[in-house]
Amino acid sequence: MSWWSHLDRTRVGVAPSLLGGDLARLAEEVAAVEAAGADVLHLDVMDGHFVPNLTFGAPVCAAIGRVAQLPLDCHLMIERPLESLGDYLAAGCRGLTLHLEALSDPGAALATLRRAGVLAGLSLRPGTPLPPPGPLWAGLDLLLVMSVEPGFCGQSFQPAALDKVRAAAALRRREGLDFAIEVDGGIGPAQAGPLRAAGADLLVAASAVMGRPDRRAAIAALRDAAAAAVK
Repeated sequence: MSWWSHLDRTRVGVAPSLLGGDLARLAEEVAAVEAAGADVLHLDVMDGHFVPNLTFGAPVCAAIGRVAQLPLDCHLMIERPLESLGDYLAAGCRGLTLHLEALSDPGAALATLRRAGVLAGLSLRPGTPLPPPGPLWAGLDLLLVMSVEPGFCGQSFQPAALDKVRAAAALRRREGLDFAIEVDGGIGPAQAGPLRAAGADLLVAASAVMGRPDRRAAIAALRDAAAAAVK
């Protein structure tokens, strides 16, 4: 059973992106967002090749895992992610999301993740369409819809992500599947409502949570906006 199976699915989940916090005080940042009511911790791993920016890798993920109580939701924006899979498994990442664009055989990659006992996630850039219906979807635990171009912080939300979320949610209902739909990029309370109404289950929040002095209030604002949209 993945951590997704144990979340309170009657409300939207909030996954603060630690990249938006103070990297010199990571242990304190982890404790703060956990106390504020986060559901999972989102880690943005960038290699400077698949995306232009460079952030951190498996050693930092492992360090975060040693102080965290919540599951680590690791988004790997890297080339050839399967080559370093063992490093992230050893780091304690309980969910690994790989980019469709970086995989030659996405179905085999998801099967590898599931055999390793972690949540198997697939991420799509804004310009990448949903895969067609087929066996790939049955091996998916989490679909991460990027609502900005991966690799850069501070971008504005791209509304076209709403259509992709709606299409994924419709496919999920039609096929009787149970994967989570996560959205990442430019998300604040104004976007939380439409995304929840479209079918999103998890919202990644960088500045909307990590950039606020009151993290508990920031997380509550996202949840309240999402809840109001589906009453």
